[in-house]
Amino acid sequence: MISSFSRHRLLMVSYTATILLSALLLFLVQPMFARMVLPLLGGTPAVWNTCMVFFQATLLLGYLYAHVTTKWLSPKYQAVVHLCVMFLPILLLPIAVPANWQPPSGGNPVLWLLALLSVSVGLPFFVIATTNPLLQTWFSATGHPACKDPYFLYAASNVGSLLALVSYPLLLEPALRLATQGWLWSAGYGLLVLAMLGSAILLWRSPAVVASESVADEASARVAERPAWRRRLKWVLWAFIPSSLMLGVTTHVSTDVASFPLLWIIPLTLYLLTFILVFARREIVPQSMVIRLLPWLAIPLAISMNATASREAVWLLIGLNLMTFFVASMVCHGQLAKDRPHTKYLTEFYLWMSFGGVLGGIFNAMVAPLLFDRIYEYSFALVLACLVIPCKAASRQERTARVLDFVLPSLLVAVIAGLACVLDLGNSGWGRVVLLGIPAMVSFTFAERPVRFGLGVAAILLSGMLFNLFQGEELYAERSFFGVNRVATDSEQEVRKIFHGTTAHGWQALDAARDHEPMAYYHRGGPIGALFQQYDVDEAKRIAVVGLGCGGLAAYHEPDRHFTFYEIDPVVKRIAENRSFFRFLSALPVADYEVVLGDGRLTMQEAPEHGYDLIFMDAFSSDAIPVHLVTREAVQIYLSKLSAEGVLVFNITNRFVDLEQVVAALAEDADLVCLSCPGTDISQVESKNGGAACHFMMLARDLDHLRDLPSDPRWKLLGKPTGVEPWTDDFSNVVKVLKW
Repeated sequence: MISSFSRHRLLMVSYTATILLSALLLFLVQPMFARMVLPLLGGTPAVWNTCMVFFQATLLLGYLYAHVTTKWLSPKYQAVVHLCVMFLPILLLPIAVPANWQPPSGGNPVLWLLALLSVSVGLPFFVIATTNPLLQTWFSATGHPACKDPYFLYAASNVGSLLALVSYPLLLEPALRLATQGWLWSAGYGLLVLAMLGSAILLWRSPAVVASESVADEASARVAERPAWRRRLKWVLWAFIPSSLMLGVTTHVSTDVASFPLLWIIPLTLYLLTFILVFARREIVPQSMVIRLLPWLAIPLAISMNATASREAVWLLIGLNLMTFFVASMVCHGQLAKDRPHTKYLTEFYLWMSFGGVLGGIFNAMVAPLLFDRIYEYSFALVLACLVIPCKAASRQERTARVLDFVLPSLLVAVIAGLACVLDLGNSGWGRVVLLGIPAMVSFTFAERPVRFGLGVAAILLSGMLFNLFQGEELYAERSFFGVNRVATDSEQEVRKIFHGTTAHGWQALDAARDHEPMAYYHRGGPIGALFQQYDVDEAKRIAVVGLGCGGLAAYHEPDRHFTFYEIDPVVKRIAENRSFFRFLSALPVADYEVVLGDGRLTMQEAPEHGYDLIFMDAFSSDAIPVHLVTREAVQIYLSKLSAEGVLVFNITNRFVDLEQVVAALAEDADLVCLSCPGTDISQVESKNGGAACHFMMLARDLDHLRDLPSDPRWKLLGKPTGVEPWTDDFSNVVKVLKW
């Protein structure tokens, strides 16, 4: 006979381990399957957004299933039904893209992708998504001393999610091929089925189940007050705000502060950590502390959102954003944990909480890019977080105070707007002090009243927008699903630049006498200038470029030379073709260039075989490396479009990633010769004239096809790299090539 103490320990270990494993599998399958479909559909946001919405919607369905079956079935019969359901996904394992599935040749592939997700991963994901609320419901019926409050198991679930989040990009993806990952995940699912069976057996043997089936727990039913709609809406709001903030802080930091690979891991880690902390059995971080701390972080953050950070202040600004996000999430998730209902309504609680998270994701990923030309959803979520700070004042507030909560911030905005119109605040340092300092100081006095304080923070944000409006630093900004593209003037270099996030993707001289000169990575004194000196028009007649930027490579145009630019973002195309911003493309005859919209790898497959003399791959200078453009399969596509004596050029200039060994491995794998020119040494004269340090690699079928470049001391001939495998659609290792 197992003692009561041993049985309780076994219950705790079994349920905790099972819920942790389910969360681990749930978070592993999402990036794994998205990686599988990347070569088929390319790196367009529609692919990522569709995957995200599918997984969030399926998670919501899983919670709905748990809620409905909990209402209809007793824990004992629910366990029987669910174990039968768990065996169904085994028929679909391992996780993989079916061999006979190919994307449509034309039109929108979203419906095809949704069908693929449903067939390949939908059922396994749905079943695992039910585990968290179901196990907590079962645990509440086991008679364990902690069964009256099983919400601490949600913390274990988030520990599993956190482990998956960190382990996939850092351990699994670099070490295992996708096929192996699929089999490993399948083995994990099999282990989960056994763990669920063990948990069900412990449930069936629990005396609490027998008691609950024979005698209704009237006292518990009386205590369990049915949640009102007002309470449910609060759950949705408290879940919506951190979900929106998480995506907002990631986008804001990468767009307006500094971007680097795997940046998204940090906010998501903090997001999961807040769940772990607030749903723990004992209070780890006092809720009163984070409530007091939030105003002291939110106001400096609101001030910084419309400021340009110096290089020295970048990391401080990143830390401020992440810390504010963490504290705001702690406040919201802390309110969720504090307001968790009786276990009778546990599944409903998770259903509404999941719904709020889904709304936050959809709002940021799909709605905001259509509504805003900047990352305003981040500011919106920050203001909401301030508005829902728990109020210390009495519940019955004076009517006058409630009116002042709206009147005082409105007056503050009116005063600041009046000062901005009356005074010359354009380029003055004290202008920023007036427009931002006054509302900041006043808002600190609002901290005890959430509505007043939240609107005060909104006033700071509006003041910053007013200052930037009067200062007029930027010429143009437009947002798409790919991010924010900006056009700005650099007075020091006397050029106009195009930015995607914080990365400049080309520039052109403001002086009409120099506006025909190639600049940035393509300047005449650099590797590309040397390349075009080797080839006359007949030898480099048709040129393909993946990545348009401002169209700077078109500066090397000559009569009878044709450029085909492959660009994924239609906003970039509009900017590059707008003569008021850049004139590289408008200076060309219309017949001598075309811009093909779409993923470069996919759209190039439609080009004529061996139709290009030069192919430039210029899509690797941003923080997010498009892995599917630098794989064995991708190189085979490029070679099929390259003439017999053509040259394949990679611009691998990047602040965070060194792709030299990866490209060298691909060259060796395809039996190509490979030259590398770091190009990091650039004279002051070249820099003054608009040049930039760069790193190019050139691949050809024979060394003679590279003309005199091998004898140039700036170029080095690379052999077979050691310790680096060629990347494929099935394998890549971004972590290994990071510049630590």
